[in-house]
Amino acid sequence: MHRRLRAAIVLIPAGLLSVLVSMPSFSATHHHAKSAPAEEVQTQTHRPMKNARASAVRVARTNAAVHPRSSAGSRSAAPDLKSNSFYVLDEASQSVVLAKQADVPMPIASITKLMTALVVVEAHQPMDEVITVVPEDRGETAKTSTSRLEFGTSLSRGDLLHLALMSSENRAAHALGRTYPGGISACVAAMNAKAKALGMTSAHFVEPTGLDNENVASPEDLAKLVRAASTHQVIQEYSTDPSYTVSVKHRGSTEFHNTDALVKNPTWNIIVQKTGYIAEAGRCLVMRAVVEGRSVIIVLLDSAGKYTRVADAQRVRQWLERQIADPSHTSTRRGN
Repeated sequence: MHRRLRAAIVLIPAGLLSVLVSMPSFSATHHHAKSAPAEEVQTQTHRPMKNARASAVRVARTNAAVHPRSSAGSRSAAPDLKSNSFYVLDEASQSVVLAKQADVPMPIASITKLMTALVVVEAHQPMDEVITVVPEDRGETAKTSTSRLEFGTSLSRGDLLHLALMSSENRAAHALGRTYPGGISACVAAMNAKAKALGMTSAHFVEPTGLDNENVASPEDLAKLVRAASTHQVIQEYSTDPSYTVSVKHRGSTEFHNTDALVKNPTWNIIVQKTGYIAEAGRCLVMRAVVEGRSVIIVLLDSAGKYTRVADAQRVRQWLERQIADPSHTSTRRGN
């Protein structure tokens, strides 16, 4: 799925910044790669790499240096984001205020769980139905597991949904897919059908956890998923809950924590969020949040460092706050 990136001028009406994003020529493809740890809880294996996307990403990082300029005598440079791809949408005006490689599909890791949650919620299965975690829920791509959800643990569908969204529990997500009407294959088909219905033209799913690097989507399409997921109160609540305690076999009462540190930050007003990580996807973060009274969708993909995605989200928010406080600022952003 080689795609030529295109330059785009995106404007922020209603007093926000005009941003020119000129992206480097770059081709990206989804692929198979060697083993890598899943987000916090899994170690996985993959089939051999089909192509050199990893090399392409390194080239893109090298060539995507940003040289912001300002006009009208102001110096409000666009934020220096470390994520390899990003997309920031001001929902009030439906304006893209920041973007880089926004239409390039790439592995999305556990961001997948937002789509899994969406189709499970919309299937209207009983949330109090008890489901037992079984060895099959290790997932086809996982060789070993460090999940704290021991096999034989019995939890309600609601509890599994809670852990999948909040703590990115892979076994919980797989159990939700396995018990979807028709099983895993029907769940994946529903995920792809929902993506099509939402206009996510770049998206493709092969399983419900995000461990497989063939689960792909572009940042622009993930914004559509975030918007759709946030219409469900249960997804809002579970994805932003800082912690949750369930009873686990052989462990007893066990507390799980949110993989997104920002939900504990009282200065943030996050409506819905999801993190993701496998080696092929890098560190990922998507969210819908309120910044200075404006609803904003932030998509950050392929961050290299463990804390980079959180730092990028902070940089985006601070930059937006400055633009809203002083709408006279204008800036040009270029990627060489």
